[in-house]
Amino acid sequence: MKDYTYTQAMQRLEAILAQLEEGSASVDTLSELVKEAAALVAFCREKLRTTEEEVQKAFEGL
Repeated sequence: MKDYTYTQAMQRLEAILAQLEEGSASVDTLSELVKEAAALVAFCREKLRTTEEEVQKAFEGL
């Protein structure tokens, strides 16, 4: 996967979802879009998890 920021990953995910909702994705690209979307969701979940851990660690010392 490209080196996305969380915001970039969410924007790409929203673009993919829009394509899927509009039905503008061809059958040939549908599988690839779904795979990319799944990878982006996993990336975003991991980013949120690690960010939450970092915030918790930052407040532990206070």
